[in-house]
Amino acid sequence: MKIVTRGIIYSVLAGFIVFTVGCKSPNIGLVNNVLKPCPDSPNCVSSMAEDPSHHVAPFQYNGTADDAKKNAKKKLISIIESTKRARVITSEENYIHAEFTSLIFRFVDDVEFYFDDHAPVIHVRSASQVGYSDFGANRKRIEKIRQEFNH
Repeated sequence: MKIVTRGIIYSVLAGFIVFTVGCKSPNIGLVNNVLKPCPDSPNCVSSMAEDPSHHVAPFQYNGTADDAKKNAKKKLISIIESTKRARVITSEENYIHAEFTSLIFRFVDDVEFYFDDHAPVIHVRSASQVGYSDFGANRKRIEKIRQEFNH
């Protein structure tokens, strides 16, 4: 009985690893003030995505673009820095890139924020560096950050 149970656990674990692990994706950054598109896999969300499976609303703020780049950016960095296993990698005038690491398997997700100069929005993209599925982790993370940002 122990051997069968152990075999089932190993099979489930192996399946999970195969399902989630893949090639690392360095597909981040801005091209002509546009965040890179999400891949076809379901482990990415973006406010610039047009398809509903990847789309998430951008963050909104009141005030000017300069206010956002000062105050909203400072607030987002504070939220990131107060989150366990998260760190800011890049902070530029209109762009933030952060990495979030999962607790158990140590998977890394890239989270990006782009402060639009032409609208009172902050575009966002959150994507797994490896694997195919994230079981909704990127969408949940963005909504949690949005909740803290709006509080």
